[in-house]
Amino acid sequence: MEPPLLNNTEEIAALYREFSQFPSLSSASVGPEITTQYGGKYCNIYTEWSQRDLERAENVKFCRQYLIFHDGQSIVYSSPSGNCTEIKGELLSRDSPSGAQKAVLRKTSNSKDKEKQFLEVWEKNRKVKSIDLSALEKHGQVYEDDQFGCLAWSHSETHLLYVAEKKRPKAESFFKPKAPELNVDEELGRTEQREKAIKGEQFVFHEDWGETLVAKSVPVLCVLDIESSNVSVLEGVPEYISPGQAFWTPGDTGVVFAGWWHEPFRLGLRHCTNRRSALFYVDLTGGRCELLSDDTKAIWSPHLSPDQCRIVYLENMAFGPHQQCSRLCMYDWYTKLASTVVEIVPRQSQGEFTGIYNTALPECCWAADSRRVVLDTAQRSRQELIVVDTLSGSVCSLTKGSPLGSWTLLTIDRDLMVAKFSTPSCPPRLMVAFLPPAGKEAEVNWVCLEESNPVQEITWNIHALQPPPELDNPHYAGLDFEAILLRPTQAPEKTKFPLVVTPHGGPHSVFTVSWMLYPAVLCRMGFAVLLVNYRGSLGFGQDSVASLPGNVGTQDVKDVHFCVEQVLQKEPLDPQRVALLGGSHGGFLSCHLIGQYPNTYKACVARNPVVNMASMVGSTDIPDWCLAEAGLPYDPSALPDPRQWTEMLLHSPMQYVDKVQTPVLLMLGEEDRRVPPKQGLEYYHALKARGIPTRVLLYPGNNHALAGVEAEADGFMNIALWLIQHMK
Repeated sequence: MEPPLLNNTEEIAALYREFSQFPSLSSASVGPEITTQYGGKYCNIYTEWSQRDLERAENVKFCRQYLIFHDGQSIVYSSPSGNCTEIKGELLSRDSPSGAQKAVLRKTSNSKDKEKQFLEVWEKNRKVKSIDLSALEKHGQVYEDDQFGCLAWSHSETHLLYVAEKKRPKAESFFKPKAPELNVDEELGRTEQREKAIKGEQFVFHEDWGETLVAKSVPVLCVLDIESSNVSVLEGVPEYISPGQAFWTPGDTGVVFAGWWHEPFRLGLRHCTNRRSALFYVDLTGGRCELLSDDTKAIWSPHLSPDQCRIVYLENMAFGPHQQCSRLCMYDWYTKLASTVVEIVPRQSQGEFTGIYNTALPECCWAADSRRVVLDTAQRSRQELIVVDTLSGSVCSLTKGSPLGSWTLLTIDRDLMVAKFSTPSCPPRLMVAFLPPAGKEAEVNWVCLEESNPVQEITWNIHALQPPPELDNPHYAGLDFEAILLRPTQAPEKTKFPLVVTPHGGPHSVFTVSWMLYPAVLCRMGFAVLLVNYRGSLGFGQDSVASLPGNVGTQDVKDVHFCVEQVLQKEPLDPQRVALLGGSHGGFLSCHLIGQYPNTYKACVARNPVVNMASMVGSTDIPDWCLAEAGLPYDPSALPDPRQWTEMLLHSPMQYVDKVQTPVLLMLGEEDRRVPPKQGLEYYHALKARGIPTRVLLYPGNNHALAGVEAEADGFMNIALWLIQHMK
């Protein structure tokens, strides 16, 4: 007996609209502590959220504030303070160390749609400074991204540090008519000499940092003197280094930053924590630049302790897998020594810590004791909060005894932690707790500030899978993996659900048991959804990550198919109605699976899929990925090698295209720099030539993530209708 599957277009759209209105928490900050006349303490928590607005076709950002009454160790009373307020035009914002002022980077557009950037300083109930950075012409656009961008107050609260694009000389045509010459009085009347334009520079190509960092090429460190409103560009940064993630040194005598090598040319940086980089210090008085860390590794996300003595940061090997298990390292400002606090974990042992897997440390991650650091990281298929003692290297979970789900730390300030919690059936909740004293971390007591009701119609669980001996990797024997299964809660007896199989992208990323829009809506429609963390996923130890390069297209494909076979035996699922839905490397696996197992899968949806690594290597922002995942060395100066192209093709789904019988829906981002849309179109043409039902949706203005509100909504509706059509 087949359970009912929602198939009315208007009802599906209404369901998507309902679920898309659940907001997502993006950031939080804790205001100054205030003591009442009766001795009680309270503080304000400021939070920022985002929500999809389908009518405006954009993500709307809004803020909400909460009052917390506490005794310094536990929360006595908490309550929201007023309603939500939409935030417009804010690119970055940061409270000063004392909490007395706030800096805001804001963008505005005039009647001619010309965009300007302003740096504002707010104090109490008014704006005390508004500086038109565009008019100053000291630099190009300010970087608001989380890769390079920063907005850092000096400890004295007199200066602001940020990152912007280096100013380029003006360029003009060789044939531009000369302006009429001015007389002496007119020339003297000018406030400043007009910058002379350079001829022949109009169409010079400028490299950028790839996907989501388009037009970001040469970042520079900039300092605003708040009192004088003067902006200066810091000198001393080596020309071969791109600086970012900067902050002030103790005493405000200099700036510490992460610097990425951009020679011989730039490679894509988004989601690539393997790019050669190091920790640097530039002295503001003499312009001297000093290397603080190993210059052969990849480092990112440095943060200074509250006592201004130590800097923690994350470290990986340069090149190899784009994401992997990372070291937590520390630099002592006064002894000038760097050390490893938490090492790479090859394998998990008996339910213990599996290592650190993180694209960034929280903006505020230090405990008040300047000894412990709090962060979130994948631990198998969960996202947990951990506290690390930087002196002993010990690691303790802050969420192990809490309900099963995924946690993200938004901030910690004076030991008050603000976090986000969600599950596949529960949208994000806002949680707060005080970090207990060292040695008593397990006694943490979380309080919910903003509830969200679980979707009772969704049930989920985690399946642990051990590949059989014939699928074991001889170099990394005994590795296991997991999958998360969502299915409708209510089911009449002897009913079987259609199954949508979703392998993640990366391939070195991970699904955690968190709230995800697409799987939740599909599940409410009547589908079961299987999210597969095949071997090579993050959170399972470095050996799991290392087992996959050289084996993509085989090990990961076999893991997903083995997982499907296992859950079909154990759960009430219909083996005649199984489909695939994957993006990026998940699309790569989906296209592999319909070629290698053509009789199993009845429909396939691939979002920006890799289909031919050999043809992608010359057009992607990450050519090293194509070689590394095929098990080949990457050399930026190497000439094309036919043997390597052959090897990459043999790892690709394209070699199985003759066996495909499954109808395929391809969804492509026109602005995708990571997996250019020509990859999907190459597959489309191959399928059309073989008479396989196929359809392409090409989304302008969208990059690899296809995360534009309109593309995301239209994409879901087309996915749902494609699955319904081909899984009858």
